[in-house]
Amino acid sequence: MHFQSATAIALGAMVGFSGPVWGQQNPVVVELYTSQGCAACPPADDLLNEIADHDAVLPLALHVDYWDYIGWADTFGKAAFSARQKSYARKMGRKSVYTPQMIIGGIDDIQGNAAMQVMGLIADHHMNPFADGLVTVEIAAQDSGGVTVEARSSTILEFAVDVQIVRFLDRATVEITAGENAGREITYRNIVTDWTVLDAWDGSAPFSYTVPGDVPDGTGLAVLVQEQGLGPILAAARYP
Repeated sequence: MHFQSATAIALGAMVGFSGPVWGQQNPVVVELYTSQGCAACPPADDLLNEIADHDAVLPLALHVDYWDYIGWADTFGKAAFSARQKSYARKMGRKSVYTPQMIIGGIDDIQGNAAMQVMGLIADHHMNPFADGLVTVEIAAQDSGGVTVEARSSTILEFAVDVQIVRFLDRATVEITAGENAGREITYRNIVTDWTVLDAWDGSAPFSYTVPGDVPDGTGLAVLVQEQGLGPILAAARYP
């Protein structure tokens, strides 16, 4: 029997789904900027864990490295993710970054441990997606190996977009022995390990790309189409 958390049930009600699995062609992308060394982050990590298995949402945990100096080096932290968060801050006119922060749909930011406000923003994006239906993305495994990505647009886009591949671990549990969370054992979900821009695209013709090799068990792959300069995310899909 499948049991849902109160948070998942509340989010399901907000976006209009009551079952444990929600079908959504373009899930709402939620980027969580977090750190194993941040005392305020575990509630946000838990929130991401609770929504990780629902198809209406594509939550991605990007572990930053700027908390490492406190005494615990985040085992998933990468300077590239800190740089992406700082680029969002500049885009939004902010002078600094913080954790836990969630960026929703590439355009809205909120404290990642503010559960009800996060769910409200996700519901808003679900009900009023940016450029709804303009861009679609499909991912399919090939019998000969590899995964094919195809993006289509109903019209030539008025702005350039980047097609991006994101690889992530499904879950990992970490024993933290130093820093602000010393003594805690924390499970993380959808842990981003690599974020690569494949190419720019204008929508004039379908975009097709084959990712070589298989997607190993315990990992996932996502494709995002985002306006260049860290603008709105127009479409997303994940595999498996």
